[in-house]
Amino acid sequence: MNPKVNSPVNEPVPRSRGLDYKWIALINVIIASLMGTINGSITLISLPAIFNGIQIDPLNSFQYLLWILMGYGLVTSTLLLSFGRLSDIYGRVKLFKLGFLVFTIGSLLLYLTPSTGDAGALEIIFFRIIQAIGSALFMANSAAILADAFPISERGKALGINMVALTSGQFIGLLLGGILAVFNWRYVFLVSVPFGILGTIWSSLKLKETSVRSKDTKIDFWGNLIFVGSITSLLLGVTYGLMPYGNDPMGWGNPWVIISMILGVVLLGVFFLVENKVEQPMFRLDLFKIKMFSFANAAGFLNALSRGGMMFMLILLLQGIWLPLHGYSFESTPFWAGVYMLPLTLGVMIMGPISGTLSDKYGPRWIATAGMVICTISFLILASLPYDFGYVEFGLALFIMGISGGMFGSPNSASIMNSVPPEDRGVASGMITTVMNTAFTASMAIFFTIVIVGLSKSFPAAVSSSLADVGAAQLAGAINSIPPTGALFSAFLGYNPVETILNSLPSSIVSTIPPTTTEILTGTSWFPSTLAEAFMPSLRVSFYTGALFCAIAAILSALRGANYVHKMKVIKSHPEDLKKKFEK
Repeated sequence: MNPKVNSPVNEPVPRSRGLDYKWIALINVIIASLMGTINGSITLISLPAIFNGIQIDPLNSFQYLLWILMGYGLVTSTLLLSFGRLSDIYGRVKLFKLGFLVFTIGSLLLYLTPSTGDAGALEIIFFRIIQAIGSALFMANSAAILADAFPISERGKALGINMVALTSGQFIGLLLGGILAVFNWRYVFLVSVPFGILGTIWSSLKLKETSVRSKDTKIDFWGNLIFVGSITSLLLGVTYGLMPYGNDPMGWGNPWVIISMILGVVLLGVFFLVENKVEQPMFRLDLFKIKMFSFANAAGFLNALSRGGMMFMLILLLQGIWLPLHGYSFESTPFWAGVYMLPLTLGVMIMGPISGTLSDKYGPRWIATAGMVICTISFLILASLPYDFGYVEFGLALFIMGISGGMFGSPNSASIMNSVPPEDRGVASGMITTVMNTAFTASMAIFFTIVIVGLSKSFPAAVSSSLADVGAAQLAGAINSIPPTGALFSAFLGYNPVETILNSLPSSIVSTIPPTTTEILTGTSWFPSTLAEAFMPSLRVSFYTGALFCAIAAILSALRGANYVHKMKVIKSHPEDLKKKFEK
């Protein structure tokens, strides 16, 4: 391990580009960040319009929901590490620019999706995978490009500004999705194309390769192959584990899911054995000998594990329960859920640049640790709220959570990038994003599992009791036929399934229900209230789980040690000689 450096050591920066080039690099990375995050949240909020556009029945299409949302993350997670290593060999800027182009092609294909029904859903999933390949190309290199362009004393600030772009993109996507989906669901995907074209042209004209590369570095073929197989197997198992299997509400008992998970774990073990043996591994296990690198990555993994499923749970709470109970139509809830999540975005936007600047000056340890402590508190506040909460308390909890995310994100990333040699920043950047993306996907599985297991036990009794209260006990069998995943899917899409069920019943049964009762069942209160009775206990368990992850992350963050910067070799040359060298 390299010795600790108490004061930042600035690396030589090409003076011919000077201050201008670092801002050019930051602008390019921001465009990529906006494009990626807008794409993610705009798809999330526009799913009702997308499913209506391709004529898919929401109650029977939970598998498409999971693949449209999780397939993107699955592909990204499997490729980030490989692309990070390739960028150290062939150049970060080259792969970054290619990412813009591939992402743009995927967005155009999504806009042109020709089919409807199941075929249309499969096409969207496939085209999203193309987008994911492009996203992995620029995500694997963004942090490394910023680390190459900015001196150590400004890296935290640069990463903090980029975090603001990431968070702003999420909110912009929510608003754009709510607006564009009203006109045509295809516009949801077309909106990424101008960003992609701008990024491709701008990066091709302005970005220059400044990374330190080793000509002797080789591709770790077996490591890449085994890692992709392991992560793919694990994430496929997680995805299908969330789907119903036979009479079970979830698929964790599915033999193929069990085999997939076991195979993924075995291959992961083989991967680490291979990486210890090969001459030039893609996954630099030796980097974990650096205390700052290992503890910061572990804290980042737990932070992502707490937040990945949290966003979905909050949207479910807003769209399926709180907004309908406050008079919003089911059709309008996806858009308004995005608006009411704004305090979370504001918290990150305010604190991201501030924490980055403070970490540059004072070190990342206690700023990042305080962020995780505050995040723990925000989860506990959310867990204490009733389903019919006052928005002030809810908004304050979201704002605090946003502040905590801003305090942790950029200092933690900067500390990781500062702790590794310049020639390994590509693989380090890929390792950071791989860890986070894998944790996000695992988090969704954990949170969904907690909630669906709870719903499976509580939803039938809640439905029977609620129907009896309004004089429609004869409908208990029909409405209890809704699987827990169907109830969650309906809530997520801002969709009331009761009306569809009533339309599918024989007229002899429907005629026995008084019109006033029918109006109650199809209104904006009955289904959300019934769902809340079964949903809230398990939701609180998921929030307590998130709080536990954050608390452990705070401990690990505190244990990372004082500020550490990888020691650079001192070049004993006259400043004018250095200037001429870099100008060449």
